[in-house]
Amino acid sequence: MTDETLVVIGSGPAGITAARAYREAGGRGRVRVVSADPDPPYARPPLSKDFLRGESGEPDLALDDPGPDVELVLGDPVAELGEHEIRTESGVFRPFTRCVLATGAEPVRPPIPGADHPDVCCLRSLTSSRELRAAAGAARSAVVVGAGFIGCEAAVSLSRLGVQVTMLCPDSVPQRQRLGRDAGELILHWLKSEGVSVLRETPLDAVTEGHRVHTGLVSALDTDLILLATGVRPRVELAEKAGLTVENGRVRTDQRLRTSRPDVYAAGDIALAYNPPAGRALAVEHWGEGLAMGEVAGRSAAGAETVWDAVPGFWSEIGDHVLKYAAWGDGFDDARPVSVDGGFTVWYERRGTALGVLTYNADEDYERGTELIREHRPIPLL
Repeated sequence: MTDETLVVIGSGPAGITAARAYREAGGRGRVRVVSADPDPPYARPPLSKDFLRGESGEPDLALDDPGPDVELVLGDPVAELGEHEIRTESGVFRPFTRCVLATGAEPVRPPIPGADHPDVCCLRSLTSSRELRAAAGAARSAVVVGAGFIGCEAAVSLSRLGVQVTMLCPDSVPQRQRLGRDAGELILHWLKSEGVSVLRETPLDAVTEGHRVHTGLVSALDTDLILLATGVRPRVELAEKAGLTVENGRVRTDQRLRTSRPDVYAAGDIALAYNPPAGRALAVEHWGEGLAMGEVAGRSAAGAETVWDAVPGFWSEIGDHVLKYAAWGDGFDDARPVSVDGGFTVWYERRGTALGVLTYNADEDYERGTELIREHRPIPLL
């Protein structure tokens, strides 16, 4: 060991991977992971799927151990990021020579009456998934607000638990702006086939006592359970207070994930990181990218030469259907759906260049599409 100390703030995929990668890249200093989460590091994707349905337990969620010489400090949020030290809410000061910020994101509750009521659920942490699973066990009906991937996954899980589920979808089909109409129509079909009732172009206006949901477009809905799946907000308060450069609500980094302070790195949901193949800074909120960014941040903190050059992508399980998506994530001019044997592919392009690919049962297209996107090549002739 040396006098060097790496402090990682956050115990999600980016934080735990950063700690492990630092050591694997030859970092010899002390490693300490400090987290506001009281639970040992766990995987989040199952929280809206098999864990919510009771098909897996908490031991199944455990992340790989970052190493026997990595100290975990749980349940003590960091209150201040200073010059070469942090201060936790319990008043403990911990020094560092290098720091990785991996504070993740928190659910956003819409600014409407009743959204902050304690009986209105969100889903982001193990604690919130426990609460939602317990509430579902006593519920006959539920309203899921939002048709993003978390909302769709959770709606199907709740329906499979025997709960009558109504989804409020703000657009004409789920995720139309992000994935296009054709993909949205297919997701809509999957939801309906699982017994989920989808109210399209129906925003949430208010929640009142007695679990009553008001939309302004249909009669008020009385329900036993309300789940808000209305997006997340990166936790950048520490970075802002420390004077780090923050752009568009995220911490700006270079391709090695260094922030405006050379001894501090940022990874995962909070990072607006430069990606060389993309030629610009990207914001991503995917589990897989948390792992990839954590790897780069940890290796960079150890002094290894490494850059974040991945094409961002993720998988989503909506019931028995697995979608795979890779894209730069900043829109498209055209979405071209193609049916394949037992599945489909949607190619996304701008000015003749591949910008994204979405697949279902078409892994070859997913792999090929990722390379086309990285190399700024045209989509295949269809």
